Amino acid sequence: MSALIDALRQRLSADRVITDELRRLAYGTDGSFYRLIPEVVAVVEDETEVRDVLELARRHQRPVTFRAAGTSLCGQAVTDGVLVLLGDGLATCTIAADGASVSVGPAIIGAEVNRRLAPLGRKIGPDPASINAAKIGGMAANNSSGMCCGTAQNSYNTLASIRVLLADGCVLDTGDATSVAAFRSSHASLLDGLAGLAASVRRDAALAARIRAKYKIKNTTGYSLNALIDFDDPVDILAHLMIGSEGTLGFISQVTYKTVPEYAHKASALVFFHDMETACRAVVGLKSRPVDAVELLDRASLHAVADMAGMPPLLKTLADGVTALLIETRAPSAFELDARVASVLEELQPYPLVETATFTTQALEIERLWQVRKGTFPAVGAVRKPGTTVIIEDVAVAVPMLAACCLDLQKLFAKHGYHEAIIFGHALEGNVHFVFTQDFGIESEVARYAVFMDEVCGMLVEKYDGSLKAEHGTGRNMVPFVELEWGATAYRLMKDIKQLFDPES
Repeated sequence: MSALIDALRQRLSADRVITDELRRLAYGTDGSFYRLIPEVVAVVEDETEVRDVLELARRHQRPVTFRAAGTSLCGQAVTDGVLVLLGDGLATCTIAADGASVSVGPAIIGAEVNRRLAPLGRKIGPDPASINAAKIGGMAANNSSGMCCGTAQNSYNTLASIRVLLADGCVLDTGDATSVAAFRSSHASLLDGLAGLAASVRRDAALAARIRAKYKIKNTTGYSLNALIDFDDPVDILAHLMIGSEGTLGFISQVTYKTVPEYAHKASALVFFHDMETACRAVVGLKSRPVDAVELLDRASLHAVADMAGMPPLLKTLADGVTALLIETRAPSAFELDARVASVLEELQPYPLVETATFTTQALEIERLWQVRKGTFPAVGAVRKPGTTVIIEDVAVAVPMLAACCLDLQKLFAKHGYHEAIIFGHALEGNVHFVFTQDFGIESEVARYAVFMDEVCGMLVEKYDGSLKAEHGTGRNMVPFVELEWGATAYRLMKDIKQLFDPES
């Protein structure tokens, strides 16, 4: 390893080749519960430096992992090899004159892009809860979504073009005709291989149908196999395979997004139902109404945040089983917003509620309601036992199956003794997160966790044909379960894709 470090110091300034134990320890964890201490951290400021690091790592046969903000919840940004940290030189942002598109580097924070787009009434589609800290590189590489974007406005579906650096050092900019023409000549075998995989999928009617079905709901488990049936040109296939590839197929040095409207007029309501089943039944109807977000919070979630400052007093007195939906609708004008609110209230009218549903348009009150939702994850961490860690998983099922799935999850929590576990998430997409605490320092606790996760994954796949990772990316948690979810044929297809892009892997 010392030879690689010496070589890196010849390409990068000494202060950007980090080898001291303390900083390597600090970079040994991300937003997940994993810790892997990198052998060296290399801070890169441009595409050329990324190419240099990849070349040296390949020469010395060391694996490379990219890190943007390190907000990954599934261990994508940690490694015991070479950690490539993105510097501010890659935090670029160029907005089209009309705001219809924006070209961004991987090191710029998502919320900063939206801040610059705001005067034009536009924003990027992906809206993860971590957007105030998460950077574009991780958001695109994980195909992150969030509370409002669903699947229609994620990175995959709002991608205009992409610039990528492959393992062999070649750069492809799909928004540059000259770059594309040169790549078609220099990398004909890679493109032919992708075209061949796409053709084989189309010949396999059952596999093609399975892929289409899997992406009717949120899905970030494995590679974006939908690229093989959504596009004919292998350049387009390559571009969309990069989204959700988690840095394993190449380095994304720029993304050009088609932006989406950011409406100034908003209304939100926190609506309380007497039980989970009724709340989820309401979600099915709300799906056809003009809503932008429907966030589900089970009773345990509401209890977890009840004592936090600014929370509604009602949270402390709710009966067992009560489930809340945080509903938001947005519009380009106050008049249209009123019409949308009326439509949502009409949908809710048949349901017996704990209290009358009331929408607010006051910005401070809307923020207060959203703090109920945003406080759930940190609330569990705040009360965890010493020595334990907080685990968050995210899954998705078809919306009509959401109630049954949540009830099954609650039964598994009780069965395996995870009594602190909570469920919340993006109900409009059948996407929920469950959070619990775990001690990995006790062998019996590790065994309990392993049995629990096996049962959760088995239930979600066999009973609901759901997504084991809906928006956080596969990460280290779900790698052992990718084949379980997708089946042997699709799993083999993913391995073939990796081999095409990175034949030395």
